Amino acid sequence: MYVSVRDRPGTSASGRAGRVATTVLLLGVVSMLTDISSEMVAAVLPLYLTAQVGLSLFAYGFVDGLYQGVSAVVRIAGGYAGDRNGHPKWIAVVGYGLSAVSRIALLPAHGLAAITGVITGDRLGKGLRTAPRDALIAESSNPKMLGRAFGVHRTLDTIGAALGPLAAFALLALVPGSYDSVFVTSFVFALIGLAVLVLFVPNLRTGAAKAKIGLRMAMREIGGRGLRRPLAVTALLGVLTVGDGFLYLAVQQRDDMAASLFPLLYVGSNVAYLLLALPLGRLADRIGRARVLVGGHVALAAGYLVAALPIGGASTVVVLLLVGTFYAATDGVLPALVSRLVSPEAKGSGIAAAQTVVALARFVSAISFGGLWVLIGPGSALMLVAGLLVAALPVAWLLLRRSEVPA
Repeated sequence: MYVSVRDRPGTSASGRAGRVATTVLLLGVVSMLTDISSEMVAAVLPLYLTAQVGLSLFAYGFVDGLYQGVSAVVRIAGGYAGDRNGHPKWIAVVGYGLSAVSRIALLPAHGLAAITGVITGDRLGKGLRTAPRDALIAESSNPKMLGRAFGVHRTLDTIGAALGPLAAFALLALVPGSYDSVFVTSFVFALIGLAVLVLFVPNLRTGAAKAKIGLRMAMREIGGRGLRRPLAVTALLGVLTVGDGFLYLAVQQRDDMAASLFPLLYVGSNVAYLLLALPLGRLADRIGRARVLVGGHVALAAGYLVAALPIGGASTVVVLLLVGTFYAATDGVLPALVSRLVSPEAKGSGIAAAQTVVALARFVSAISFGGLWVLIGPGSALMLVAGLLVAALPVAWLLLRRSEVPA
């Protein structure tokens, strides 16, 4: 069974305006547990694939590209399905369930083809669940407080993202090289998160349930004038976003860091994200989401430059702080921005469109950066991407500065 009480926008369980809705908090708990699961795997995957399985860096770039981009295949489908039936919760349940199964499926997967299949399943699950979940957050929140609502959700999400690598580090410290124990524990956390979603998250009936949005209307909203510029900016900046795995492998090689410490790099950036997600969400509500979004990419470019320099030491901490700032300024701010640029009936589809563009752009980025790493080395590759990103930021701002008013 599940709770069937609907949160009204702008209210919490106590019914007072200005509070974050109970639905947002419950979805944050689900994301926290799921992120413990997913980040346990993500924190060991680069080393597991390159050192244990023996993939080349170019092959790892392909796998990382799948990890970043394959969810694009179903993101719009997931958002549209949630909009179409007006009950996005159950679309999210399917996505979370698929990702949970993929955790345990890593145990027998050792070849490139098998690992590719498992990662594809995991990312398809993420693609299905993300837009319906964010539509639930937007539906249950006051439109003027969307930045705060997404900031609270991302804060809880990032608590899990910080705890996951710590759990992986502890397991590998107790039993060195025991990646199987990481995968099994990850599966358990994913199941618990799925149970919380099914049993406790309200099955909100969104505005789309009354309108019964059709596919043509959804596509018209996605291709409308309100979303064209934000989607173009998302594609431009996404292509210039290097995957965390590559960035941390570059830092590890530069600093000659022990393999057992590698998961802690994810902890550092996630702690920074955790501390900044809510403040930057509130700042986005006050000064504009476009400003904060572009500012986050300024921090990312600075992180690439610091990681590329052969200085080591405290610079690694600076890199992690800058990466965490980037995610805090973009991860929740983008759906908050997009959700105000489409009609309520197509909210999930609009968010999914932006997330699809991000996923596809990062797929291209991962494969391209893998090739750059092989050709010119990690430091030079990071310097090149940082320079291109700095050059792209003025263009991004010119396109985004008028995207604060609902279409």
